[in-house]
Amino acid sequence: MTATPPDAPSGPGPGSGFAAPGGGPVVGDTMLGTGVRTARRAVDDGLIGVPVAACAFITAPGPERPYPASELYGRPGGGPLFDTGPHHISALVHLLGPVSRVTATPPPPRAGERFEAEADTQVTGLLEHEGGALTTLVMNSGDREGRLPRIEVHGTEGSLSLPDPDGSDGPVEFHRAGGTWEPLPVSRASGGCRSAGRAPGELARHVLDVMLTLLDAARDGVWLPVRGDRTRPEAVRP
Repeated sequence: MTATPPDAPSGPGPGSGFAAPGGGPVVGDTMLGTGVRTARRAVDDGLIGVPVAACAFITAPGPERPYPASELYGRPGGGPLFDTGPHHISALVHLLGPVSRVTATPPPPRAGERFEAEADTQVTGLLEHEGGALTTLVMNSGDREGRLPRIEVHGTEGSLSLPDPDGSDGPVEFHRAGGTWEPLPVSRASGGCRSAGRAPGELARHVLDVMLTLLDAARDGVWLPVRGDRTRPEAVRP
């Protein structure tokens, strides 16, 4: 799921979302791979207790080398938040439930620009999930390369470390209080990841609303509620 609408609106609303050829919003299925599936099972089984906090990071170079038309990345609907951010936020909603409100800070001034960038290359925000957990979100495409964890979820009894949600697999590690990090058994993916209830259009709309609200919150320097339907997607079972 890569959220790159050609003309992103200034805030969330009934028109938010992406239209599939059949008429409804669409959502990718990388968060339905073994990484997020394994972590979701651990959360649902109470392995880490009650989730209270999470962090999600993108710290990577910009698009100049991967993309031949990199100026498109700097237009509205581009930047790290709308490029790979949907994978991270989708995974967080799967693990912790929908986001009820957000806040964010504006990016620092940019220097040495070689083309006009209309999209923020850095977004730092807080997501408050309906269950009470808080996620620290850092989306930055200005670094050469980072080694921060992609997603970590912390609970009252332990923590989870997830692989990059921009892919569909990778190890999930669990750390129990007083113990050490250890890999969890992989929850294997089954066919038909796009079936109803697994990657619903409602999730795509909610994730887009979260991202658009983050931009508004950064502009105004306030907490803003996330509007629209907010439902935690069902877990994908073998």
